Amino acid sequence: MKKQLFFSALIALIVSLSSIGIFNWFNESDKTVKIEHINKTPSKSALFSLNDDGEATVLDFNKTAGKVLDGVVHIKSTHVYSGNTQNFQYRNIPDPFKDLFGDGFGSPFSPRFRFDAPRETPKANKAPSRVGTGSGVIISADGYIVTNNHVIADADDIEVSLHDNRTYKATVIGADPSTDLALLQIKEKNLPTVPFLNSDDVEIGQWVMAVGNPLGLNSTVTAGIVSAKGRNINILKDKYAVENFIQTDAAINPGNSGGALVNLEGGLVGINTAIASPTGTFAGYGFAVPANIVSKVVEDLLEYGVVQRGVLGVMIRTVDGNLAKEKGLNITKGVYVDSLLENSAAGKAGVKAGDVILGVNDTKVSTSPELQGMIARYRPGEEVNLTVNRDGEDIQLEVMLNNRNGNTNLENKDTREIMKVLGAKLEGIDDDLAKSLDINSGVKVKKLYAGKLRKYTQMREGFIITAIDRKPVQSVEELVDTLEKKKGGVMLEGIYEDIPGEYFYAFGL
Repeated sequence: MKKQLFFSALIALIVSLSSIGIFNWFNESDKTVKIEHINKTPSKSALFSLNDDGEATVLDFNKTAGKVLDGVVHIKSTHVYSGNTQNFQYRNIPDPFKDLFGDGFGSPFSPRFRFDAPRETPKANKAPSRVGTGSGVIISADGYIVTNNHVIADADDIEVSLHDNRTYKATVIGADPSTDLALLQIKEKNLPTVPFLNSDDVEIGQWVMAVGNPLGLNSTVTAGIVSAKGRNINILKDKYAVENFIQTDAAINPGNSGGALVNLEGGLVGINTAIASPTGTFAGYGFAVPANIVSKVVEDLLEYGVVQRGVLGVMIRTVDGNLAKEKGLNITKGVYVDSLLENSAAGKAGVKAGDVILGVNDTKVSTSPELQGMIARYRPGEEVNLTVNRDGEDIQLEVMLNNRNGNTNLENKDTREIMKVLGAKLEGIDDDLAKSLDINSGVKVKKLYAGKLRKYTQMREGFIITAIDRKPVQSVEELVDTLEKKKGGVMLEGIYEDIPGEYFYAFGL
């Protein structure tokens, strides 16, 4: 009996000790598991996508940001108004574009397409000026930077700040209002760059990142997707504007203009340019100039000083269901040729009114903006192969592109110092125009850039200079030679084709 009690007590003790040990073991094990779980909770790289081979890859935004941030700069452009401009402005010319994007039209909730470089007025007691802020992308190690033309237009001073806070004064190498792009340069070497990619390969729905300096918040990165391609939003007011924007829902705000839109490998998809918004700030829609167009513009500005743009010489419309029904077409995509211009390059190659253009050099085009974007990559004298649908049959036509004057000549830019000082592109006028304006001769101001004419006068493009200091002007060469010898004040006299009266503009050399 005593032995049974002893064994019972011993067994009870063993069971109790075992229970305590097991409880403590589980308790300790539970604590250890919790600690390990907390330590190993993933904090990044939680999203995945498919690469070109269909393999799952991690969406690592921070690595992309690390590649790109150093290659995107902050740009401050200052335009100083002359306090004595009106002293020399005998007549004022109305500005038809004033308040073009202001309030007072459309529904308050309808999207308004606008550029996004904010302006601000400096402190009192300083010369009246306008300061624009935007972004830029370093495209070469020796200091070339691409940005939007509207960021630096009219600027008398341009300051560039790098991601590491170094600052430089920048020079405008060239600008192209028709694509709203400009090329700057700073004096520095071994700079980080953002590489170009083939923007034709960008697909709707793929991830992209916008890098820039919105709302004064330097080096800001946002992410989204490509929402659409080939957008035309009619924001560029240049006569030969090319709009073939990439649309994105990555957040873009005032100050992002000129910044980079990149893919997840850090390649340049496009240059952020505009937003669609009823309020002036981000509402879900941003637009970027495709990298392929940017590359062409940069190459031309570096090689020629101006953009060499080939043209087909056709009036076009995007084909849709209604147009197809109206014209009896058996297709609902493509670009319909309404008419041909005089000396049309397309006409010489056999394109006819009523044709539908379906492709350029084996690349399909479905809309007018896509066709414009493709042709904008070529220069006068270069050939393109058009796929054209005529009466339901596809045919191939080789077209040698013209320039805007109907020939294949490349445009030259006068690089003499006096032209840079004036900030103007000049051309002579023919006898027929002179006769119609009742003048003997003159020189036309075809383009105005940053320079004395824009800074110190209210001269507009299209002004025809008939005299310098009352001495008649016969040609561009004579005008340039006269100005190169001048010192001190200069008075330019002339007329406009569509505005009555004579006008006088004075400035100092």
